[in-house]
Amino acid sequence: MLRRLASLGHSASEDQLPMSPSPGDDQPPERITGGLAGVFKGLAGGSRLTKSPPPSLQSLGSIAAAQAQPSPSTKHADDSPLPTALRGLAPDQVEQYVKLKNRNGHLNERIAAATSLRYAIRDFPLNPVLDIWYAGKDLINENYPENARQIGWELLTECAKYTGASELERREYFETLTAPANRADFHLQLAALEDLTTKGRNITGFPYDIFPLLISWLHQTYQIVSKARRRALRGNGGSGKGKSAAAGEDKNFSQLFVLLRDVIKFNFKFARDPVVGDLMSELLNICRKTASEDDLIACINVIEALVTFGTIPNGKLKDCIKVLGTIHQQLPHLQKQSWHTISIICRSHHGQSTVRILLDILRTYAAPDDKEKEQELNREIRGALSVLKKLLHKSTEKGYPPVSLALLVDGLANVAKSSNTKIAADTLQLINSLFDDARNNISSMVRDEHWSSIFEVAAQCGTQAVPFTAPDSESLLSPRQVPEAEDPVTRQLRRLITRIENLLTQTSDLLQRDECMQFLTQVYLALPDSAAGLVIAYFKNHRSCFPSDVEWKKNLDIIMDGFFLAQHRDPLTRLHALEIIIEVYDFLSLTQDLMEEDALGDLVRRLLSGISEETNTLVLQDTVTFLVKVSQTADGGLFDDIIGGLREVVAKEMSRSPLALLASPKSSSFPPGQTVYFANQSLSNVVTRGYVQIFIRTLNTDGSKASKAFAALVHIARSNSCEVDARLTAMKMLFRLRADAEYQIYITTQVENESLAGLLYRTEASLARKLAEDAAHPSRLPRAEPATRPSRGISFTQGQAGEKGLPARQTHTPRPVVHQNQRLWSVPDADALPESLPERPSWLLISYRDENDAIGAELGSTGRAVLNMGAWLEAMISLFHNGCDWEVYSFVLAHLPAQLSNHPIFRGAIPHIHELRRFFCEMIKTGNFQEPPLSSGLRRSDVSNCLFHSLAMILSYHEHFQKMDEDDMVRTFTHGISDKTAKTCIHALQVCCHELPLSVSKALVTILQKMSQVITQPLVAVHILEFLACLSRLPSLYSNFREDEYRIIFGICARYLQSVRDKKQHTARPSHSSEPSTPSIVVAHHPEMLGHQAANDDLPQYVYALAYHVITFWFLAVKLPDRPSHINWIAKNLFVDSDGRATNEEQAQVTLDFMQRVAFSDACDSAQDPLFTEEFYGEIQKRRWIIGNSIVTIRQAKETGWAEITRRYPSGTSSFAIRVEFSPMPNQPAADLSDASAWEGRFQHGITIFPSHLLMQLLAPMPQMYDPAIRPIPLPDDDNVNRAIRIFDRNSTVDGHKVGVIYVGEGQTQETEILANTIGSPEYLEFLKGLGVLTKLKGATFNTQGLDREYDTDGQYTYCWRDRVTEIVYHVTTQMPTNLERDPQCNHKKKHIGNDYVSIVWNESGLPFKFDTFPSQFNYVYIVITPAPRRTFSSMREMAQKRQDGEAQQVSPFFKVQVMNRPGFPEISPVAEPKLVSLKALPRFVRLIALNASVFSLVWSQREGGEHVSSWRNRLQEINRLRERHGPKSAHYGHSAGSTGLATATATAGGLPLINSNAPVSGTQSGLGGASAGAVGPGGMLSDYSIGGGGGPSGINSAGSRPASGNIRDSFSSLRRSSVATFFTSNTAATGLSGGASGAGTGTGSGNDGSHRSSMLSTAASSTMMTDHGVHHHGQGGNGDTEALVDAVDFSKWT
Repeated sequence: MLRRLASLGHSASEDQLPMSPSPGDDQPPERITGGLAGVFKGLAGGSRLTKSPPPSLQSLGSIAAAQAQPSPSTKHADDSPLPTALRGLAPDQVEQYVKLKNRNGHLNERIAAATSLRYAIRDFPLNPVLDIWYAGKDLINENYPENARQIGWELLTECAKYTGASELERREYFETLTAPANRADFHLQLAALEDLTTKGRNITGFPYDIFPLLISWLHQTYQIVSKARRRALRGNGGSGKGKSAAAGEDKNFSQLFVLLRDVIKFNFKFARDPVVGDLMSELLNICRKTASEDDLIACINVIEALVTFGTIPNGKLKDCIKVLGTIHQQLPHLQKQSWHTISIICRSHHGQSTVRILLDILRTYAAPDDKEKEQELNREIRGALSVLKKLLHKSTEKGYPPVSLALLVDGLANVAKSSNTKIAADTLQLINSLFDDARNNISSMVRDEHWSSIFEVAAQCGTQAVPFTAPDSESLLSPRQVPEAEDPVTRQLRRLITRIENLLTQTSDLLQRDECMQFLTQVYLALPDSAAGLVIAYFKNHRSCFPSDVEWKKNLDIIMDGFFLAQHRDPLTRLHALEIIIEVYDFLSLTQDLMEEDALGDLVRRLLSGISEETNTLVLQDTVTFLVKVSQTADGGLFDDIIGGLREVVAKEMSRSPLALLASPKSSSFPPGQTVYFANQSLSNVVTRGYVQIFIRTLNTDGSKASKAFAALVHIARSNSCEVDARLTAMKMLFRLRADAEYQIYITTQVENESLAGLLYRTEASLARKLAEDAAHPSRLPRAEPATRPSRGISFTQGQAGEKGLPARQTHTPRPVVHQNQRLWSVPDADALPESLPERPSWLLISYRDENDAIGAELGSTGRAVLNMGAWLEAMISLFHNGCDWEVYSFVLAHLPAQLSNHPIFRGAIPHIHELRRFFCEMIKTGNFQEPPLSSGLRRSDVSNCLFHSLAMILSYHEHFQKMDEDDMVRTFTHGISDKTAKTCIHALQVCCHELPLSVSKALVTILQKMSQVITQPLVAVHILEFLACLSRLPSLYSNFREDEYRIIFGICARYLQSVRDKKQHTARPSHSSEPSTPSIVVAHHPEMLGHQAANDDLPQYVYALAYHVITFWFLAVKLPDRPSHINWIAKNLFVDSDGRATNEEQAQVTLDFMQRVAFSDACDSAQDPLFTEEFYGEIQKRRWIIGNSIVTIRQAKETGWAEITRRYPSGTSSFAIRVEFSPMPNQPAADLSDASAWEGRFQHGITIFPSHLLMQLLAPMPQMYDPAIRPIPLPDDDNVNRAIRIFDRNSTVDGHKVGVIYVGEGQTQETEILANTIGSPEYLEFLKGLGVLTKLKGATFNTQGLDREYDTDGQYTYCWRDRVTEIVYHVTTQMPTNLERDPQCNHKKKHIGNDYVSIVWNESGLPFKFDTFPSQFNYVYIVITPAPRRTFSSMREMAQKRQDGEAQQVSPFFKVQVMNRPGFPEISPVAEPKLVSLKALPRFVRLIALNASVFSLVWSQREGGEHVSSWRNRLQEINRLRERHGPKSAHYGHSAGSTGLATATATAGGLPLINSNAPVSGTQSGLGGASAGAVGPGGMLSDYSIGGGGGPSGINSAGSRPASGNIRDSFSSLRRSSVATFFTSNTAATGLSGGASGAGTGTGSGNDGSHRSSMLSTAASSTMMTDHGVHHHGQGGNGDTEALVDAVDFSKWT
């Protein structure tokens, strides 16, 4: 039977003929699938089931036509006698009867007669019905045609309706009508039987025959219907005939069921049990086989009638329940009908039997070997489960039988073993009904029962659930976007889980709580995240995963495999699971001795097994945090597994497609309180931060582990396929690696790259400035800087051409694509490192180990590891060579220089430093480096600047380079001067001057030529001039200079002077200063002031003053015999602009004054002889005059003939002692005629000589001239003049500067503790020795810049330094007395340091020095010196001792030098960016930096109130004030038309040359003044005078002659002229430019500022006349006037 259920719908035999199709039936064929399976498939959503169409009757037109024709047999009708029964019929009816009866007659006549009689019988009750029956019953014979049979069936049907028939007659009717007939007439036959039985109500005459007949017909009809249905579907959709036949048979089949149900309803009492059994069998067989919904409904109705009006035989009840249950379960449309029938059975006396049958179906289940039987059995089980589920919710009070829970669970447990997922789903559905009825209540059956057995069944069924898998990593759908699985087992299981979860959370007094939790643990794979959270919380509260629980390993597996490693779960669930894993790990680590071997390792390895598939950054982040913790104590094997597992995460993400990287979310939502590193970080970045944490934590615990983490970080930083944020994270740690002097690794928090970051717009201030610029110019599109730019500039050597542009860069790597406005790093970065750093360097991880060192070899065996910094440099070289993302590239540019400044970190990677140097030089010179993206707003020159900064740090490794490598570096820096990198390269070259003097000397001419070509570039003037100023004090570098090469330097200075003059001419605004303004100066790259540019003319003096200083320094640098050859060229550029305008500046005058004094001698100032007093020389008279730009004082001994001449110049003071030498008188020979007597006669005693006499003799020709402008101006001998002279003498002849020197000890940060230092490190002391000369303060005659010279309150000694024009006094805090009891705040020291504009800070604190450490409004500049490798005080002492003993290597330690400026202070130093300088070169380098900084600070301090006036200019102004006070009041003296000579060429008005002698002159004007006269050129000894020493005699001879003299400071023999008067007059006449004309230098310019002139040597075409009204241009007439002016001041022509 089961087999037949599975094979429903088998085809009938092919020999059975189909029924004739009904006319007009054109319905499309329907595919009929055999059996209940087909029914269920069709009804559950398949094709529409077939239904019997309404019957269509044949037209009776042919019959009517046949009635119109006469029958041949009717002609004999009257001859035969009529039966008795027919008497009473109408004649025509009789005639029709006769025709009907005549079987030999014409068939059409009989058909017509039958039709007529049928209507007669229907309309009129006729008595002879039986006779008519017999007469026409042969018409239904199958031999007759269809129309005849149809009329015959209709006639017999009307006869069967006759109610007056007896039982015998009815039986006759029954037998005739049910006899076998043509199958095409079955619908007529069925209709006749229906009319005979009055629709099943009257079966008189055949009560026991009707049921067997209907059963037989039911069987035959189903066979025929099945065959017709299959035939209708045969072929391509079937024919119309086949469809009509199927429809007709369906109608007959449906009518047969109706008749059967009616017969059962009204006459079941006549049905015997065997017949009922056969009927049930047939009905059940049809249910199993049919594929028509109508058939099933009809069968259910018949069964329902049997149950209602009769009973089901016991032998058929089980099959009936199975079939009805199957229909109820599989056909949702028929559930109501089927359940109605089942409910009737259950409420009948078969109720308990039904329940027993259903339970037995479940309990006796055993999977058969036959697959077909298995399918049938599965359907029966599912039906039983469906009925039981319905029955469980029915009350016994309504007559439903009870169901035993124990038996039910037993049966469920049995069927749960099935592998059929549908059975599992139905079982779970039934269980769900127990816990959740329609009213959301628990069934009363289980409310007070134990649920363990039920949950075991559910768990068993849950094993059939399809596990939920996360989407493929390449999928663009996130886990939340993947549609939920349609598996019914999973759906039912989740429903049960949800119900249990609700019970646990909503029912506080649930008795079965532990059973529920046990169930959830059994189905943990199917738990939603909310239920998983309950399990995790339960495990955590009950410590179910700890060894104290018997099943702790199983529970831990659930946590690990079911929750944490399940990638599809919510991150929070997985994180809670991870918390338990971490707690278990911590517990096991405490009880490791009691646990199994490697239990901890196994736990960690299981966690690592799924880490490579991790896609959620939040989970990965906490996992990595845990692994970092484990790595600290893990053994070597486990540590390698951790490193390898994390590496797989990076490799996995590197292998992902770009589309997946764009589509997959970087992270999920973060819970409150969760530590978040980044809002949107990649998986690789999480791992990288883990590597960083491992490195930091193992730095001081295990050098080997730290080394492995370092290697992993280098790999990430190097790989271009790795995520950018991960590479940056790795670099943030790698670039912070440093090593101290003992090569111990540590991590610094100070990256010292604010300025470079600002250059790349990576600071707040720089970015704000860039955004402001972009907002101001929204239409400006970023554009690339041209690869080449023509060099502009001028040459100071003949025939020198400008440098040609470099060829365009040909890069071998494609330019990386970067998203616009993408900024992944900035400075400062507070979150650069994931955790705090160790306070001390690691003694386990070092950067270098000398294998030859016994101590190093011994330490190597103690577990110390050497960090492979060579691999890190290889990564950098690879990065620069192959290119990378701009975020990474820019990060390297900004951070590499600071790390290169730490020598010990790369001590073991010197070969890589060599390669890096070579690569950088080649890359810079060829321009083959990566360009910034257009969106960054940067240019190629910005990248070049960063590269030069790195190369400047590589410069400090020169001790490891060969000479050719050093030359290559200098050439590279020289190459950069011609670009916008000029400032950076000039600064680097300034360091090279001290570190690589030979290489710089070799390339110096080229360097100067390059500088001369870029002087028109903005913002480089200060840097070029500072370079030249420092270079002038390094004579070894230019020892082989020629005249043209010196001329380049003078030309650069002159060009800057001309530039500022031109700028002044084009600047109409007033200025506090009388000097021209200077170009703008860029403010230093301070974090707060980055990119700020000072306003124009904010510092109008500095470039101007610096240019004059450079001229002064370099004139001294010229060899003494060559100095006169430069005078004319220098004078021309000092007093005449390139446009031909004459100028008469005070600074030019004092500069020329100094040149006169040193042109022919390197002698310094000469002082007055302190022994030239009346005690030794008798009465002395003194007179003073102003002659030119000098004050001449003559002290004349009236009796002895000795005189002392002191001349006070603006640039110095010279004093001469002379004695009058009389010629022997020929008429008065000596008394003794001896030579001695003759010689003594030359010095006549008793002759009175006054000072004016000597002046008149020296100026003998001058009184004959009528121009008072050149006459000496006598000064009265009164208190005012004496006071003025004393004030004048207080002005030093050198520029004095004071510089503080501060020592900061280890760990010191506070002002008081720093100032309290009285001793420094050995290297600090060595530095002081090179900084200056130790000088005693008490009794000092020089300006000590505030240090006490009487009582040693500021110490006994200080360091000083002085050259020909400059003097520096150092305020050294360690040399000042310290008394913390009387002065706990060290205020005595602070009064000096606080007033120093510039201070040198020797910082050995190990911490960054802060500018505000010493609060003061006068501290402008700190020059901070820091040991490049961090050292302790003791290590420095040991190293110094080794150097002293010769044990240490002959390598000078390096120090980092950096200038720190007050915020807003401009950048004026080459160490605005840190530079590394060796201790050997450090004192000289820092002294020059401090000197320039002091000069600038003096200028800067006066920027608001006016200009800074140097001591030389101050002395000149004092002279001019005396001239103005005591000189002639009227300066207008007429000249005749023929006046010529000196009066015309060199007449002066207040010292200013007057080209037009008729022009009126005025007194001295403030502002531009003239140059003073200096020492005169070489000449012979005057015959009238002898020269005495200015240093004072050692005694006086007996004859009263001149005392013994010391060294003659200034040789008066230089005055070899035709007249000694030229000592005073010639210089004065030639260079008496003391006063300055009114309005000088303020005339209208030519309109061209001269910024693009091709040569500084060009002369103006127009002549200029300077008068007291200003400068007047005479067009292009000539330059004779200016040439006359230059000729007048060129003292070299008359010396």
